[in-house]
Amino acid sequence: MKAIVIDKPGAPDVLHYTERPRPEPQEHELLVKVAAAGVNRPDVAQRKGHYPPPPGASPDIPGLEIAGTVVATGKDCKRFKIGDTICALVTGGGYAEYCVVPEGQALPIPANLTPAEAASLPETFFTVWSNVFDRGRLQPGESLLVHGGSSGIGVAAIQMAHAWGATVYVTAGSDDKCIYCEQLGAKKAVNYKTAKFGDVLKQATNGKGIDVILDMIGGDYTPVNLDLLAEEGRLVLINVMRGDETPIKLSAVMRKRLTITGSTLRARDAAFKAAIAQQLEKYVWPWLVSGKVKPVIYKTFPMEAAAKAHTLMESSEHIGKIVLLA
Repeated sequence: MKAIVIDKPGAPDVLHYTERPRPEPQEHELLVKVAAAGVNRPDVAQRKGHYPPPPGASPDIPGLEIAGTVVATGKDCKRFKIGDTICALVTGGGYAEYCVVPEGQALPIPANLTPAEAASLPETFFTVWSNVFDRGRLQPGESLLVHGGSSGIGVAAIQMAHAWGATVYVTAGSDDKCIYCEQLGAKKAVNYKTAKFGDVLKQATNGKGIDVILDMIGGDYTPVNLDLLAEEGRLVLINVMRGDETPIKLSAVMRKRLTITGSTLRARDAAFKAAIAQQLEKYVWPWLVSGKVKPVIYKTFPMEAAAKAHTLMESSEHIGKIVLLA
């Protein structure tokens, strides 16, 4: 099969389109003919040598989410059959003509979505559900702040939390991105390049603060986040783009009874991911079918142009997802 491989850590041009053996599904796996694969920041981190794949994952083929058609099934697979169209979260290997998927991590493609739209869902939707709704325990009527509101994670979190009945606030890096986020359902978006988001959102919440903050920034955002959280607030970390270390005031954590948590998804086992898939199908898939939540795709590229897709990802110019078409 054809696949995009990482020859060595480096810039986007280390991604090469070449031949690799077609994988064979194990007992609990599906073999999928890939129609589209989503591009995510962990793919960029892996390409740079900063995010090695976990044991058992494809060592040099990136890609954490796919959509396509089942062409073979392991003997223990019970739900999906050959010919079914699915989208799925994978631990790697998505940038290829064929990819193996644990059956529990696969979901049916809603009839109103294209393969490209379906491929844009799993990595971000699994991440948002696990962190905002499970770890962050967001409840209807509460408030959520999403940093990086125009990212793939951001546009998913805005729509899912809004559909859940929460009030959503975001930060984004331009006025145009802020306007778009508000059109998606955010009550207020703050351009972090021109305003101090902590001051603006304290005023916007009449001093109450935010119940849950989903943060992919880390670093010097952390003390501001803790100051902005409401009593019993939850800070959920999923990345540290501005650094892994920062001083914080522990007295604020105690005084407001705050929770600081976070997670990474890729290395979690198949049973954990399958449980998230079940929750998504129960709560979020009906929103996709009804159009209450919609995929947001900024641009698609042919699979062989993965280097161009990574260049765009690193520019942060995009709003929503970037997808490769097989």
